[in-house]
Amino acid sequence: MAPKSLKASKSKELVRGINRSGRSKTYHKRGLWAIKAKNGGKFPTHEKAAVAAAPAVRAPKFYPADDVAKPLHKNKVVNAPKLRSSITPGTVLILLAGNFKGKRVVFLKQLESGLLLVTGPFKVNGVPLRRVNQAYVIATSTKVDISSVDVAKYSDAYFKREVAKKKKGEAEFFEAEKDKEEKSLPEEKKEDQKAIDAKLIPLIEAVPELKSYLGARFSLKSGVKPHELVF
Repeated sequence: MAPKSLKASKSKELVRGINRSGRSKTYHKRGLWAIKAKNGGKFPTHEKAAVAAAPAVRAPKFYPADDVAKPLHKNKVVNAPKLRSSITPGTVLILLAGNFKGKRVVFLKQLESGLLLVTGPFKVNGVPLRRVNQAYVIATSTKVDISSVDVAKYSDAYFKREVAKKKKGEAEFFEAEKDKEEKSLPEEKKEDQKAIDAKLIPLIEAVPELKSYLGARFSLKSGVKPHELVF
């Protein structure tokens, strides 16, 4: 029988199930005796990780097909957008959207929400005090000195509307339609509009041809290139 190779003689296992070293020799060879002596004659034990408790509310088996809207955080602070450098108090703006599209208005101030407070004035072109987004206006180079006009009382709360509760039933439906027809602007807001017009119109009339300029509606004719216009 051929002698075993050196590699085979150094293997841990002589044959399957029989190791080259016995249990006692392996115990000393691995240094287990030193670990046991270091820990007071016992092998160190590790605590098992705590099993996570099962959730109290079981997850639903089926989920809705449509996304469920979640309410926004109540304490979220929304910063007002920065006002364009071309828009200053008294600047004449051109409205690009809404019921008064194409009308020229006078910019009064920027509100807390970032919207612009503008007016025609109402007696000049029919545009009342209203809020507009600066994304839907064109700023012109024409300006009016409105330093003497006090607009401190106007805020976003001034334009807030009272939402009436919807009524159910046929009789209530016709009452709601009747109220809608009779609804008109409060007298207080009419007086505010008259007061603003009374202050603005003399300032506008002091500038030659400005009143007729505000009264004319802005429009583009065929062949006119908007990006080449100077406002």
